[in-house]
Amino acid sequence: MSWSTVVELNVGGTPYVVSHKTLVSEEGSLLQEIFGADCPPSNLPTDAQGRFFIDRDGGLFRHVLDYLREPVRYTLPVGFLDRDRLRREAEYFRLAGLLELLAKQVPGCITVGYRGSFQFGRDGLADVKFRKITRLLVHGRVALCREVFGDTLNESRDPDHGASDRYTARFFLKHVFIEQAFDMLQEQGFRLVGSCGSGTAGSVSENLKPGVDTEENRWNHYNEFVFVRD
Repeated sequence: MSWSTVVELNVGGTPYVVSHKTLVSEEGSLLQEIFGADCPPSNLPTDAQGRFFIDRDGGLFRHVLDYLREPVRYTLPVGFLDRDRLRREAEYFRLAGLLELLAKQVPGCITVGYRGSFQFGRDGLADVKFRKITRLLVHGRVALCREVFGDTLNESRDPDHGASDRYTARFFLKHVFIEQAFDMLQEQGFRLVGSCGSGTAGSVSENLKPGVDTEENRWNHYNEFVFVRD
């Protein structure tokens, strides 16, 4: 029994219909090894509908097929957040071209800023308890910020939702751990190229918000850190 021109697949529970030519298009791939024989291997499992079953991530497999259809023109979607998971799929299917594409990182710049103070106890300066950061701000190109910070990025204050190929200064993070933000930037290949900050011990406003400690407000400061990926 030879292959049909059209092959029906079940990848991790997600059905796909693809041409046999597309499946075997990359030389040396696992898909070519499986589907490149003259007829289907006898040990290739099928589901209840007779579709060939592959026990991999069904959602990400559509990117595998998009790449196989047009490998030269294929690009990752703007703001794609599953680069590492897709890399694992490319490794499994032995898709050298897709692995090479995933290894390329888009250059860019991201600025992280924060307003902070120091939490004081009843004894004032003699009882400084911890650094207090009210919010971590993120400035940069939307797609790049989404790639780096993923689900930790809060976009609720950004007025132009949806457009990824633009810049914004309205993002902030859902946590206040600046070291976590730095770790995420380093993991994505960014390096710190500059920083600046306001001094402490500034003048105290006479019109403080209710609940704001006068001494603590005196130690308010603002800092920015600029990260670049070449």
